[in-house]
Amino acid sequence: MVFRSHMDIALSEARAAAARGEVPVGAVIVRAGEIIAQAGNRTRELHDPTAHAEMLVIRAACAALGQERLTGCDLYVTLEPCPMCAAAISNARIARLYYGAADPKSGGVAQGPRIFSHPQCHHRPEIYDGIAITEAETLLRDFFAVKR
Repeated sequence: MVFRSHMDIALSEARAAAARGEVPVGAVIVRAGEIIAQAGNRTRELHDPTAHAEMLVIRAACAALGQERLTGCDLYVTLEPCPMCAAAISNARIARLYYGAADPKSGGVAQGPRIFSHPQCHHRPEIYDGIAITEAETLLRDFFAVKR
């Protein structure tokens, strides 16, 4: 099977989130090349601090597949997951995590608490960072430049 990135769809979800006034983060879950779910941040819209793109896409994929585990699935997200999302990724047993921009302030994978390196972490996905990093960083930088 030839690798195909689905980060373009995650970036589209991030742009849609920015248009709604949300922090521009988008995510997609794929299994065997088929898109199972896609989402962008909705924390402000839903008045829900857990409505990160990763949490929404994990919930939607689990509902679509009728199961609580996403074994064999890949997650594409435009920003390094925070600790909450990293824990959910582990609990969902996602096989591979692809992310764009690093998050030195709030990241939970390569920054901060490094959830997958913790001895109590039950599942560690394969991790690929820097996917479409320029586009992901530009979306975030432009969004916050307007806010400041």
